[in-house]
Amino acid sequence: MKKVIDIQHLNKSFGTHEVLKDIDFSVDKGEVVCIIGSSGSGKSTLLRCINLLEKPTGGKIIYNGENILDDDHNIYKYRTKLGMVFQQFNLFNNHNVLSNCVVGQMKVLNRSREEAEKVAMKYLDIVGMSNYVNAKPKQLSGGQKQRVAIARALSMEPDVILFDEPTSALDPEMVGEVLKVMKELAESGLTMLVVTHEMGFAREVSDRVVFMNNGVIEEEGTPEQIFNNPTKERTREFLKRTLKDM
Repeated sequence: MKKVIDIQHLNKSFGTHEVLKDIDFSVDKGEVVCIIGSSGSGKSTLLRCINLLEKPTGGKIIYNGENILDDDHNIYKYRTKLGMVFQQFNLFNNHNVLSNCVVGQMKVLNRSREEAEKVAMKYLDIVGMSNYVNAKPKQLSGGQKQRVAIARALSMEPDVILFDEPTSALDPEMVGEVLKVMKELAESGLTMLVVTHEMGFAREVSDRVVFMNNGVIEEEGTPEQIFNNPTKERTREFLKRTLKDM
């Protein structure tokens, strides 16, 4: 399999606090990788380092064979290849649904409005939001907003989409509709890196599960390995507590 992103010895510190410690892992084309772990384990910081919302303190991020942390690398171009779906949707409240999915394409990818709207409608249809093109975000439920946010990320047609706990801000009854869309995207062959507390989703949809603890990758493997036969005591403790709460 072709590696899309290869993380090598990645570190991130905020002052004297080391949040990520010598992280090594990769994501292959078409792979779905779920990152699990307790709050504060470094999961979201890792995603934010990968798309350079946070600048790593050290290490390499190899994208398609090039270290994007090199001074001469085109970070702007790199960011167009990564989609990001946040916890809090981050939609433009003054734009309607269609415009939210069009603006980035026109500004960043230089697509015409006609082309951008055609692409946006394709992905709004995929996430089940094509009937809401004229609605403003304030008129939508949390689950609907997150589906629009996913369509917006898809409309940029990135190589990888990063999901940062995409269901954590949703009411419980809305979680299912977003996970359903994500599952369908995973089955379509989209490359996905997902930070999640949804253990059922990680178990069912992942090709690989990464368990983070205290800024390091404690353990990684197939869902079957991690959920049914974890080798590390810390992984067993986390899953015992988490699965008990489900």
